[in-house]
Parts: sequence; C-alpha cells; structure tokens
Amino acid sequence: MNFKICVPIGTILLATVLFACQQPAPKEEAEAGVSTTGLQAPYSQVFYDSLQLTLQSYYKLSGALVKADSIAATSAALTLKQHIDSLPVHLLQMDSTHLGIVAGTAGSISAELTGLTGEPGLEGKRASFQMVSDMLFDLVRNTGLKGQTIYHQYCPMAFNDKGAYWLSDKPDIENPYFGNKMLHCGETKDSLTYK
Repeated sequence: MNFKICVPIGTILLATVLFACQQPAPKEEAEAGVSTTGLQAPYSQVFYDSLQLTLQSYYKLSGALVKADSIAATSAALTLKQHIDSLPVHLLQMDSTHLGIVAGTAGSISAELTGLTGEPGLEGKRASFQMVSDMLFDLVRNTGLKGQTIYHQYCPMAFNDKGAYWLSDKPDIENPYFGNKMLHCGETKDSLTYK
C-alpha cells in the first residue's frame, strides 16, 4: 500500500477511535437514566402522612421499652403493626424492583411485630424491636420522609455486647434496650434529614 494513502486513512481511523472514547456508551446512558428517574419520582403526600403515623407508633413502642413496660410495648406494637399493614406503598412512583423491596420490607416488619406481641418477656420484645428498627430504617432510607429528621442510634452493649440500633425523633439518647439501667448508654451514629 502507498504511504501517501495510509497516513490519511490512519489519521481518520485514529480520530474516530479517540472521538468514540469520549462518548459514553448508549447502554450506560440508558441505564443511568432509568435508575435516577425512578428514584427521583415524587412520592404521594398520602404515603408520607401514613409513614409519619407509623413512625409515631414506633417511637411509642421505643418509649414503652425505655420504661420497661411490657404491656404498653405490646399495645404500641399492635398499633404499629396496623400502621405498617395499611402503609400505601402502591402510591410510590418507583420502578417495580424498588417497589417490591419496599413492600417486602413492610411485610417483614409486620411479621416481626406479630412475633413481638407474642413474646412474654421484655428481652424477647427487645430482640424483635431490634429487627423492626433495622428494617424500618431501611424502609425510610428507600422512601424518605418529608420534613423529618430521623436519628439512627446505637448501643454497643445491647445483647451481650453485640450491639443494636434503634430510631429516634430526637438526638438525645434514651436506650430502649436497657431502660433505666443504662438510660443514656449509646450514641447517634447517623441521621436522615428530609425536606
């Protein structure tokens, strides 16, 4: 092949390759667009009102455990279960996979609350409360909660030093795992603020 022909063709090929490297792949653009639009969809105020009632019931359950009041804890758990069961997740405008995760989490919380109400002692109720707390935190992280701050608090000594989290609507520590024995044992590890 002639050198005069190879140089221009080689230059064109090199320019084409360099230009193509600067462009994102169409598939990546499409995937990025799908995930961000699904997560940025506005959610219904009806859902957020229901979730707020759910969290208020959760805080009552936490308060009953702080006071070591087994009867009040059972009553608060029953109310919380009613709110979780009536949470209108179908109003969330998100992709079906994400919606399935949220609905599944709500179902798991409901099942754990059924177990909590059947526990005769405070320790069993507190163990179920830990699982409810973890799942409820995941649910709120996935949906948000307009106009609220949720404090994710942690006690390293709970359950024989295994540690456990709970949620609070205030930064002050009131430990539901020990109550008056170690009321202020713990720290805020994280907070979620939604506007």
